[in-house]
Amino acid sequence: MAAQYGRSLNSAAVMMLLVWITLIGVAPSQGQNQPRLKILPASSIQRKPVGHSLLLTCRPEVPDTNLISDLRWNDNRNMTILPKPAGQSSPMIYTESIAGGTALALIFNSLQENMAGTYYCAASYSVTEKLNAAVVVETYVAITWKDAPTDQRPLMGTDYIVRCEVTANPPATVDWLRNGDQIKSSGRYVIENRGLLIKNITEADDGVYTCRAAVMSTGELKNREIRVEVQIMPEVQRLPQVMDAVEGQSFSVMCNATGKPVPEFQWIKKGTQQNAADLDRFSVNAITGQLDISTVEQQDHDNYACIARNPAGHSESVMKLNVLIRPKIIEFINITVSENEEAVFVCKAFGRPAPEITFRRYGTVEEYTIGLQVSDDRIILEQSTDDEKGETVGTLRISKLATTDDGLYECIARNRGDVAFKVGHITVEYRPIFDHMKALPPVYTWEERPANLSCFAQAIPNATIEWRFNDRRVQDLYDQNLRIENEGLRSDLIVTPRDRRYYTAYKCVANNRLGSAEHVMELREARIPESVPQAKPRIVSATSITFDIMVPPVEPGLPLTAFSVQWKEQFQSDWNFAFNRTWSPDSPYIVEGLRPQTAYSFRFAARNVVGLSQWGAYVDQSTPRRSEPETPRILHTPIQDEEEDSDPIVTSPYADHFDMRWSIPVDNGEPIDMYRIKYCPGTKVNGYWTEMEEHCIEQDIARMTNFEMRNLQADTYYRIELMAHNAIGFSKPAHVLMKTARGIDVVLRVDSPTLSSTAVVGIVIGSVVLLLLIADLLCCAFGNLGILATLCRKTKRSPSDLDDEAKLGSLYGWRFPLPYCSGSLIKERPPSPLPLPPPIVKLGATTPLEDEKQPLNTQPAAASPPKVNSSVEFDGRVVHSRSGEIIGKNSAV
Repeated sequence: MAAQYGRSLNSAAVMMLLVWITLIGVAPSQGQNQPRLKILPASSIQRKPVGHSLLLTCRPEVPDTNLISDLRWNDNRNMTILPKPAGQSSPMIYTESIAGGTALALIFNSLQENMAGTYYCAASYSVTEKLNAAVVVETYVAITWKDAPTDQRPLMGTDYIVRCEVTANPPATVDWLRNGDQIKSSGRYVIENRGLLIKNITEADDGVYTCRAAVMSTGELKNREIRVEVQIMPEVQRLPQVMDAVEGQSFSVMCNATGKPVPEFQWIKKGTQQNAADLDRFSVNAITGQLDISTVEQQDHDNYACIARNPAGHSESVMKLNVLIRPKIIEFINITVSENEEAVFVCKAFGRPAPEITFRRYGTVEEYTIGLQVSDDRIILEQSTDDEKGETVGTLRISKLATTDDGLYECIARNRGDVAFKVGHITVEYRPIFDHMKALPPVYTWEERPANLSCFAQAIPNATIEWRFNDRRVQDLYDQNLRIENEGLRSDLIVTPRDRRYYTAYKCVANNRLGSAEHVMELREARIPESVPQAKPRIVSATSITFDIMVPPVEPGLPLTAFSVQWKEQFQSDWNFAFNRTWSPDSPYIVEGLRPQTAYSFRFAARNVVGLSQWGAYVDQSTPRRSEPETPRILHTPIQDEEEDSDPIVTSPYADHFDMRWSIPVDNGEPIDMYRIKYCPGTKVNGYWTEMEEHCIEQDIARMTNFEMRNLQADTYYRIELMAHNAIGFSKPAHVLMKTARGIDVVLRVDSPTLSSTAVVGIVIGSVVLLLLIADLLCCAFGNLGILATLCRKTKRSPSDLDDEAKLGSLYGWRFPLPYCSGSLIKERPPSPLPLPPPIVKLGATTPLEDEKQPLNTQPAAASPPKVNSSVEFDGRVVHSRSGEIIGKNSAV
């Protein structure tokens, strides 16, 4: 029995062995149709890390899968593993039918160490045949980074462990790499269990470090890259201990700091521990560290701390904000002090800090300094300061005050905040003076015409004025010929000289409380000038003569207003038929409209406000025959060539053209009808001028006074010859040597293709006419001169009106030209006995004789032409002439 049982056991063991061989597929002799269970993956041992998921699939390999029943998975305790319950979450281990129910999967959601062991797959085939398969599941702990941050920021200068702790089962070995090179424990680097220790870390230790873990038994290898950024604690640059801000103005201060990473800034008002960014009128830039105050107020006076922070720490610097109050001048009062006394000029100012005060004369740059002035020992500047109140008093003392000290003075108060100015006035009182009247000439009148003697005394306080005649007060004389008109600071004595006793000296006496002063004014009888002592012809042509006139003696204050000339042909004995002309004293004395080859007699007279002098300075002069014009005068300033004997040279600023200009010469009896210009290039050979005749250009110009020479060669000499022509012939030539510029024109010229030369000339002529019209309007408006003024006078006034106007005028106006005596300050005075000069009109030539209109006409005239008179005046630029009778009732003619 026992043997039979033993055999049964042996048989069973043999059967089990055969089953296991069948299950693991190690019986190569079995046919492919032998029923069995296959576990996928095919390896009999499944080794997986803890925490990972695992899928094992049991699939029957039988001829007919419909005969498979009771397919299941058992765990290592031979307990059947159930499928996932419907509608519930997945358990840690469960089974799931797949492939249409022909296979069963064993699913591990997350492997744990206690899940290791042998798992069996079992099934029945054809009800009677049992199928089995087994797989061993082994677990291990994979490499896990326990404490290994990928970004680590150590503080510079410290010992720092770059953390990298690893867990693994079996345990792992750890080493370190930097830039692909292995780090070994030596010097500053020590490899510890917790990580890599770096001693006294510096900014150079920045970089990426690799922590490498390996498990040799499993072949597992993992790398962990750790970025190390060395941080530097902020360090604020020291701020100034004290900074000034001006009340009412804006203020800015910049706080600078170093650190890594870049620190952020904060400003704290220390007195109240307030964040400045939260205060009104304050703004803080946390990135740049700038503190701005839009409008500084006194309450902002405090200590302020700038704090810089980053993850490595913080640093701060403190500065004091000192609020300055701009200076204000609170008192500066004008003073009035008498001459030779001491002036005390006080200026008070307020501010913080207390301002300094100086003075200066208004309009000057130099300021007075504290103490005695080096430039004037009469002046002392004193200053007293109250720092607690912020007040300063400046005192300017001037001893022995003079009238020159009168004027404006500027008080200047300054502190670190600003500068304040205020102007005050020192009025110096002084007795009357007549310094401004001492150089005035006597007053003239004649023929019992009222004379105006004006007296103005300079004085502070204002002076009262009285007049004395023969040392008696005019007010007490009750003389109807002496009338006093007072108006403000000025007093006028109107004298009507009924007899000669009034032509004498008058005394003006001015008084104020400081003293008195006297000024003597003389009234003289005005007389006509003395006769002209001499006149000489200077330039004689066929139709004109220019004279030089010697001025007769003139009394001071009674100037000459004109010179007159009369001329007639010598065969006429009666001067009543003579021609007349009048010149202003400063004009050229030219007589025009004469006949060629004619003998004339001339006599001259001088005119002042009284009338015309006796005729004198008789001159007999004959005019030459008609002839060619005089030589034109070239209007270019030449320079002397290097050779002393060479002709002067005119240089052109252009390389290819030259604008030749000349003045109109005397025509000598026949009008100039054209000019001839000739210019030839050439050079000097052995001191002689050699012209290139084949290149000479000759051209006639119709009555113009300029000519533009074009298409010239650069850096070349040209000899220019100019002649004037009339009906008789050509004048003697005027010569000039001209040299063109080298290379390109100094002034670039652009020839517009859209304008012809005719259009350009028209534009130029139109511009000139417009300018002349504008000039004539201005002369008419401001000086009563020009063509328009002449037309207005001709239409509005008769010749008698002009003559009467010439006898009116204000003597005082030209003899006492003081600004405070202008007509705008006083009422209308009696007319002065001095007449105004005749009105100025446009230049007009004397009408020539009829037989002079035809050239070379030698037949005698049938009758004497009518007499034409004219007056000439010269305004410094143009000679003006006026036709008509110019000899008045006082004329000697």
